[in-house]
Amino acid sequence: MRLSAVALSVFALLAFSGTVHAGRTAPLVDPAPVSVPAGATQESLVKDIKRALLGRGWTITAERPGEIDSTLFIRDHEAKIRITYDQQSVRFAYVDSKNLNYRLDRKGKAEIHANYLGWIKNLTNDLGVNLQLSQTP
Repeated sequence: MRLSAVALSVFALLAFSGTVHAGRTAPLVDPAPVSVPAGATQESLVKDIKRALLGRGWTITAERPGEIDSTLFIRDHEAKIRITYDQQSVRFAYVDSKNLNYRLDRKGKAEIHANYLGWIKNLTNDLGVNLQLSQTP
């Protein structure tokens, strides 16, 4: 009788931890493109993108015309993104991650730890502010 109560407790704990784990994931959706203000130069655009990345602790890992690769390391988590840009918009796209619970659900849709989405939202918000400030006389 005592053993079954312990087994039931362990089972309940495992079931609960799985629910908590699932509650911390969210659908992985790349954010909407950030519009580039008219009159922004390529040089100022790249500078504003880098300022947003570095201001949030991201490391620039590669740079090509129209593209910047960046990685964020937080404790044992790692997120890799690619930023593509032109004179009209800047787009942020998920590339890879470690320890962020990335997986495909039963319908083939990607899920990731909800914190990742917050980190990307902060980047897009910071970039929007940087772009506006760069255009202000």
